[in-house]
Amino acid sequence: MTNMRLTVTCISFLTALSLSLGGCSSAVPTPTSATPTFYQSLTSDSASVDPVAARDMISVYRRNNGLPTLTIDPALQAEARAQVDAMARANEVSHTLRGSLASRVSRATAVENVSAGYHTLAEAFSGWRESKPHNANMLNPQARRMGIATAYVAGSKYKVFWALVMTD
Repeated sequence: MTNMRLTVTCISFLTALSLSLGGCSSAVPTPTSATPTFYQSLTSDSASVDPVAARDMISVYRRNNGLPTLTIDPALQAEARAQVDAMARANEVSHTLRGSLASRVSRATAVENVSAGYHTLAEAFSGWRESKPHNANMLNPQARRMGIATAYVAGSKYKVFWALVMTD
């Protein structure tokens, strides 16, 4: 009788334990199916490129090519923002709307990718990688710092303007 009581008690305990653990599993957050930052559309007034995601994407590409990673530089972020805003206002892709890059950034090494029409970071990165001059800029061995910005213009044929500035 004692063994039977012990067995019933153990089964009751294990059943209660499994039910309580089952209840705990619903409290554990499930992963969200949110779109990764580099695939998020930038075709809205409230959207802007994530500089950390851009830095990470470009830095991995650079590391795969034997080059050092980049850091985000606040001054270069401001420069990229000013350039992309000027392009958006003019509805034109240009390196010289605000003067030459050399006149805007006083560094020994300064390179700039400007473009428009890419709606996601992944599209911009892929387009730059496929363009010899833009790719050479991303793989500039002297580059150590970067700034990147986007601007959305609803009425433009391009929709999204891009500026990436990299320096030593």
